[in-house]
Amino acid sequence: MQSLIVLARHGAIDTSSPRRFLGQTDLPLNAEGIRQARMVGERLRALTFSHIFSSPLQRALHTAALAGNRPLAEIQSMAALTEINLGDWEGLSVAEVQARYPGAYEQRGQDLEHFRPPGGESFADLAARALPALRALADEHPGPLLVVAHAGVNRVILSRLLDRPLCTLFALPQDHCAVNLLRRGSHGLRVEAINLRLLTR
Repeated sequence: MQSLIVLARHGAIDTSSPRRFLGQTDLPLNAEGIRQARMVGERLRALTFSHIFSSPLQRALHTAALAGNRPLAEIQSMAALTEINLGDWEGLSVAEVQARYPGAYEQRGQDLEHFRPPGGESFADLAARALPALRALADEHPGPLLVVAHAGVNRVILSRLLDRPLCTLFALPQDHCAVNLLRRGSHGLRVEAINLRLLTR
């Protein structure tokens, strides 16, 4: 028996200019993010999810409730789905990182998979916690499942399932509230679709 897993990114949030490293800062959805999540909920209404799982960050939890057409209290929070921990780089702009940690930003670019900011995680670390958690959910629950996480989380999961090196993860688009379709079969999880945009005006 094959089970469907809808892996979604949270809706839009307010960001600052210049752009800053944003990982586990707990920002809420903005008005556009709420609209996006509601629209996805309308498009997914025909699916009856057996379970809905989310990162514990509020932007993901709120998206999961709206997209899954469930009360927030019914969303199951999973720490393993939290966005990457950026450590001391959290909230800094690229210019601030370059000023405070000379050479580190360039080192990150040279080894995107394994580089860890001070006090933070690498993308390899993120994959090592997120993918086993998703596989466990797929094994334990018949589905269909809705799982709402973050761009970094989704990209490392998709990269591993597609046997792509993590150094190319940013080539995988993950728009706000876009969904990825995964299928669990006898040979494990496989990717059926990436970054489907269910939003209509």
